[in-house]
Amino acid sequence: MSTRFEQIRLEPAYRKVASALLERITDRSLPVGARLPSETELARQFGVNRSTVREALRELETSGLLGRQRGSKLMVVRRPEHHVVAGGVSRALALHDVTYFDVWQALSILQPPLAEVAARRRSAEDLRQVLAAAAQFAADNRDTQAAVQRTAEFFRCLGRATHNPALVLAQEPLIQLLEPSLGAMIDRVPQARSRIATAQARICEGLEARDAEAAGAWMARHIRDFRKGYEVAGISLQQKVADGIGS
Repeated sequence: MSTRFEQIRLEPAYRKVASALLERITDRSLPVGARLPSETELARQFGVNRSTVREALRELETSGLLGRQRGSKLMVVRRPEHHVVAGGVSRALALHDVTYFDVWQALSILQPPLAEVAARRRSAEDLRQVLAAAAQFAADNRDTQAAVQRTAEFFRCLGRATHNPALVLAQEPLIQLLEPSLGAMIDRVPQARSRIATAQARICEGLEARDAEAAGAWMARHIRDFRKGYEVAGISLQQKVADGIGS
């Protein structure tokens, strides 16, 4: 049997330019805040047309790796925001047929230990932000979209309180995938809002007392409640997240 080879993939020139720039950004040869040369100079150095450079820069800008400072035409290296990075992961997970159960299971594994770390490592400012997020939810959660956004913000505040960027990045795609199903569930379960408010209050108490065990236990209970809510609302956990986003 003869050996078969795959065709060599030819990348557009702008992708090669973008990859070269990305390599310099990743290895910190171009650190955050560094200004890139002009499009004309980059085109000269790469030996390509200026339009090719412009397309490469646009791709990296869309990824959050480059941006323009006010009053300047030159691109500056930036650190991508967590939600930008996580947004790409969320879309990839949805395209891989991730279900509500998959998201719920991942949250149940990640969030309780995350709450424990937050209780141990939180600063006074972290605590203030978490308490504010919980207070906002408790004060006004009648609007569905606002209730979902404030629930998500509570999770994000907890993540930031860990002072662990890897944990913040790990939870963000899951939060983004949780939001559509939470929005569908919260109006179908009368007690959902009050149970979320109670769980947030108890988690806050754990953070305030630096009681990692209590914070983790209440977070685990909080995530279990999401599954019960889906069951009461008649939402199948085997439903694909992509179907919920599109509905």
